[in-house]
Amino acid sequence: PCGNTGAQMGGWLRKEIKTVDDIKGLKIRIGGLAGEVFAKLGAVPQQIPGTDIYPALEKGVIEGAEWVGPYDDEKLGFHKVAPYYYYPGWWEGGPAIHSFFNMDAYNKLPENYKTILQAACAQSTLYMSAKYDMLNPEALKRIVASGTKLKKYPTELLEKFYQASQQVYAEISEKNTIFKDIFTHQENYKKETALWLRFSDAHFDHFMMNHPLKEIF
Repeated sequence: PCGNTGAQMGGWLRKEIKTVDDIKGLKIRIGGLAGEVFAKLGAVPQQIPGTDIYPALEKGVIEGAEWVGPYDDEKLGFHKVAPYYYYPGWWEGGPAIHSFFNMDAYNKLPENYKTILQAACAQSTLYMSAKYDMLNPEALKRIVASGTKLKKYPTELLEKFYQASQQVYAEISEKNTIFKDIFTHQENYKKETALWLRFSDAHFDHFMMNHPLKEIF
């Protein structure tokens, strides 16, 4: 791991999303597994480079797009061409950036070099997490002040996304043993850590977040 943006946003939409029917036929710029999940619900995922998202949204070539979060999205000006800003980015609840190394080359490094690499990656992760936590709030306030409508994906729709995600993972697992091994390991870990987090971080955060938000929006 070499960085983490924290939970990302759920994308910019030119129209309001209320039910699963609003997803059908939706042309949205989104890739990877998330794109496959959207397709399960009838959307039409689009693969568009970051530099082309703004003009595509502006001209109506696409009806929605996801990028990162307030700090990065504001710089690209999406709030000027799409009125609705959705959350949460359920496909990127804490995306970790990774550094990959050739294992043979890595194993030939002196032990102190390996330690330096590990320390640098750990520092990058800490720095990036702190940076986004610091810069996203101010950017979000500016975006909302500009007239953007901040919207939460309906819980019913999030459930549909979750179910479709499980279908996608199951289909890939049948064809790819490496994916299956990794996914199974992650699912087992998730069950174990949820046992603790539901009593600690999750409950505490839910309680504390309600107070300052009442003062902001």
